[in-house]
Amino acid sequence: MQGKSPYQLENNLILAPMAGISDRPFRELCKQFGAGLAVSEMVASNPALRKHKRTLLKADHNGETGLRSVQILGTDPQQMADAARFNAQQGAHIIDINMGCPAKKVCSVAAGSALLRDEVLVKKILDAVVNAVDIPVTLKIRTGWDLHSRNAVEIARIAEESGVAALTLHGRTRACKFNGQAEYETIKKVKQSVRIPIIANGDIDSAEKANYVLATTGADAIMIGRAAQGNPWLFNQIRHFLKTGKVLEKPTDSAIYSILLSHLEQLYSFYGNVSGVRIARKHIGWYFKHLGSISQDTKNIINQASVPSQQIMLVKAALDPLI
Repeated sequence: MQGKSPYQLENNLILAPMAGISDRPFRELCKQFGAGLAVSEMVASNPALRKHKRTLLKADHNGETGLRSVQILGTDPQQMADAARFNAQQGAHIIDINMGCPAKKVCSVAAGSALLRDEVLVKKILDAVVNAVDIPVTLKIRTGWDLHSRNAVEIARIAEESGVAALTLHGRTRACKFNGQAEYETIKKVKQSVRIPIIANGDIDSAEKANYVLATTGADAIMIGRAAQGNPWLFNQIRHFLKTGKVLEKPTDSAIYSILLSHLEQLYSFYGNVSGVRIARKHIGWYFKHLGSISQDTKNIINQASVPSQQIMLVKAALDPLI
């Protein structure tokens, strides 16, 4: 990663910033399983939200290993610069700017991928943030607002001129959300148009796919989002395949069981019992996809649990017979 005080990542596999998912427990888990970098879920740049409990948790890096990358979101250059400064003071090593989120509530305030429609504002935001901090600034975008206005190459050039250290490109337009196939050709075009490192993102769900995307796009690194949910060992599998060309089998059911139980304990400890149980539900559902056939009825019963001991007991009751 070039630019201010460049960092050397352990490898070129990065966990995506996913709202409500890429919290400290999940980032740590993915790093443990081979992610070279894990970006925090997006933090609003609005100063009114800065001391909000949820915002503080999103940017909580206490005891986190490796580099800390914090993603900020907003539309006002000055607010974004202030947010970058604030997060750098809180211990961020890298500031990532979100111009890729397709969520309606984000785009309705012209943030996230909606910014791609205003290249002048993009430049103002990038210049303001890069000049505000002494640490590297990275940018995450989509290929454009819709299929008729793909402008990823133009945005990448603006980013390079502004001093952005690396660019992540999700190979879809905002209009595509998560549908259809990721456009690896567009990522390749962007890679050929600029000198800064390019990180390819979109539909990378296996070691073979990771290898294919790196080879097809010429990207310097890959970012993995949804495919890592309930599947943090995917990073190890990719790393092994890129090194050896051989497929590393997924962990045994009993190993996955242990990973799940440890993850649950981390969630309770991080969020507290009430929120921890609630947030754990989606993770349990994702892990279960990798563990035999668990009925919907069983999942529903587990989702009724309201305290950690009950949730753990029901998970064990569901999995003990299978392991």
